[in-house]
Amino acid sequence: MILPPDDAGIARAAEILLAGGNVALPTETVYGLAARADTEAGIAAIYRAKGRPEFNPLIVHVASLRQAGQLALLDERAELLAMHFWPGPLTLVVPLRDGAPVVPAVTAGLPTIALRMPAHPLMQAVLGKVGLPLAAPSANRSGGVSPTSPEHVRVSFGQEAPAVLDGGVCADGIESTIVALRETGWQLLRPGPIAEPAVAALLGDAMPATAERIEAPGQLARHYSPGKPVRLGAQLAEADEFLIGFDNIAGDCSLSPAGDLAEAAARLYACLHEAAASNRPRIAVTTIPELGIGVAINDRLRRAAA
Repeated sequence: MILPPDDAGIARAAEILLAGGNVALPTETVYGLAARADTEAGIAAIYRAKGRPEFNPLIVHVASLRQAGQLALLDERAELLAMHFWPGPLTLVVPLRDGAPVVPAVTAGLPTIALRMPAHPLMQAVLGKVGLPLAAPSANRSGGVSPTSPEHVRVSFGQEAPAVLDGGVCADGIESTIVALRETGWQLLRPGPIAEPAVAALLGDAMPATAERIEAPGQLARHYSPGKPVRLGAQLAEADEFLIGFDNIAGDCSLSPAGDLAEAAARLYACLHEAAASNRPRIAVTTIPELGIGVAINDRLRRAAA
């Protein structure tokens, strides 16, 4: 069921969510499979639909800083980052508040919670209508290519697809930056549209990232997989490869003919979906500069190729 991007569609999405169901909602990054963060049935349905490992926590989307403060302990650093980057593609991993109204599966039993205030007007409208925080991982099967359009959601879930609020194609097209605030510093858990230097300008240099445990989405070594072998750094395609190009390498699908990294991020998953649907058994991707949002693009590609 595709819900129109109007008052009726927003109202229907809110109705399904308040009743404990799931709806795929657009954000500026990717489509998220949403459920009330305080209901076991809705959260269990997310894990079941995605086939998601139970040790992998969910990002909780909030409508305001006040609502975030009801779920987590927010210090001056968290408030500073929120002031600069919320609403927007930044997720904060912060200490969970005692008695926070979220079911344990949302945080995978960890003492921290991942929070984001999305900028997409439809997601904001649904959050306002529901009046509750919404857990919403990407609306696709776990480990697969993330969805940046309603069609991607439909293809991923097939006949089991949830209702989708149609927000068109996601503008950023790559998942949010995830920052964990520690007692003595901060760590970048996942690169995204907000580059590390922008956070460092406010908080100082990041601490080295560790891989002791999964605290947020996107930390699994193998993720974003199109279901075919992926070769990186290709200049030419071999006979059985679908080539994803960039800049002056056109390929079968170009991330950006103009060499624009922001455009490349927005088109990354669309090209991976197209490559997955092609009749060629392997995928090749040309070199992407490791600059700005190119860091996040290459992070996703390395995990897709793992």
